[in-house]
Amino acid sequence: MKILQKEPNKSSSPLGKLEGESGIYIHIPFCKQACHYCDFHFSTSLKNKEKLVLSLVKELELRKSEFKNTTVDTIYFGGGTPSLLSIGELRLLIDTVYKNYKVTKLPEITLEANPDDLNTAKIIELSKSRVNRLSIGIQSFFEKDLKLMNRAHNASEAKKCIEEATQYFDNISVDLIYGIPGTTNKEWEENIDIALSYNVPHISSYALTVEPKTALANYIKKGIIANIDDDKAHEQFTILTEKLKAAHFVHYELSNFGTEGFFSKNNTAYWQGKSYIGIGPSAHSFNGSQRGWNVRNNTKYIKSLEENILPIEIETLTINDKYNESVMTGLRTIWGVSLSKIETEFGLSFKTYLLEQAQNYLERDLLYIDNGNIKTTQEGQFLSDGIASHLFKLIN
Repeated sequence: MKILQKEPNKSSSPLGKLEGESGIYIHIPFCKQACHYCDFHFSTSLKNKEKLVLSLVKELELRKSEFKNTTVDTIYFGGGTPSLLSIGELRLLIDTVYKNYKVTKLPEITLEANPDDLNTAKIIELSKSRVNRLSIGIQSFFEKDLKLMNRAHNASEAKKCIEEATQYFDNISVDLIYGIPGTTNKEWEENIDIALSYNVPHISSYALTVEPKTALANYIKKGIIANIDDDKAHEQFTILTEKLKAAHFVHYELSNFGTEGFFSKNNTAYWQGKSYIGIGPSAHSFNGSQRGWNVRNNTKYIKSLEENILPIEIETLTINDKYNESVMTGLRTIWGVSLSKIETEFGLSFKTYLLEQAQNYLERDLLYIDNGNIKTTQEGQFLSDGIASHLFKLIN
C-alpha cells in the first residue's frame, strides 16, 4: 500500500531518520533554454530564482532532524543547470548544510555545470569555494549534435571550459551522449578521444532516449529528425566501453566510468541503495524503507516553504519494492546482485525466485554468477535494465 503524505506536520520531518553516511541532492530547476530531449523539471524563467534559493535553505533547515543519526558524505547540485547560481547562492546553500548537519571531513561536493557558464572567472571562484567536483554537460563536441539537441553552448566553448577547468580542479566528470541520430561511429570515437585528451578522471555517458512530450519526440513524430537507431546505439555503447577500458577506466555502473579513486561517491551511493534526501522541486528522497518526492512546480514549492510546510509525498515500500530496487540497482553495477544479501534481507524464497528468473539469461551468457553475485556479461550490460525488469517480483 502506498502512504502519501502531501502536507506533513509543520514541525516534523517527513521521512524516518537515516543511518550511517548519507547524501544531500539539491535540485536547481532553472535553465537558459530547453534541451530537446530533456524531461526533467526546470524553468527557463529566472524571475523566482532568489525566492527559490531561500526556499531551498528553508527546506534544508526543516529536514535536519532526518540526519540526526547520520553524517553528510556527499552534496550534489543537479538540475536543471546549477551553474546558473551565483557563487554567493552556492555558498549560502553549502553553508546552510554545514550549519544544520554533521558533515564528514572531506565530503564530495559536486556541481553540475554547462560549458557556457564556466568562464575563467567562474571556474576560479568555484575553485575557492567548497565545491570540489565538477560534472560538465558536454554531450558532444560536434556542432550538428549540439544544435540537434538545442544545447546552449557550442563546440569551442565545450573544449575551452574543460581545458580551463582542469587547471583548477582534479575531480572532473564529463557527460557524453551516444545514439544521436546522424552521428557516425567514427564521430562517436572522436568524441571519446577528445574527452580523453583532457585527462579527465570520470566520464558519464548515456544513450539518447526519446521521452514523451519532449521536443525531440515531437520532431521525430513529424519526421524532422530521424528516430533513434537502437542497433547504432548498441554499437556506440560497445565502442565506448572498449575505448574507456583501454584507457584504464573502470566501468563501475552502466553509465559511469572512472579511474581508480575517482568513482562518483554520489552515484555509487544511489546504486548501492544508500539513503539520501532530495531538496528542491521534484527532488526525490530515500531512507531504505520509504521514498519521497517533492512537488514538481516552482511556485507551489516556494509557497509551501514560505508557510513552513514540506511539499512532499511519501511512499512506504513493500518487500517486493525493496527486492526489485536491489535487483535493478545491483545489475547496473560492477558489484552485481548479492545472492546472500537477497536471502538475508528478503528470505530464501526471494533468492530462489531470483535464480529461477535469471536462469534463461545465465544460459544465454547475458548474466553470470561470480563469487555469489549475479552480474551482467559484456553483452548483457547494455540490456541490464530490461533484464532486471524480468527478474522483478510483481505479485505479493
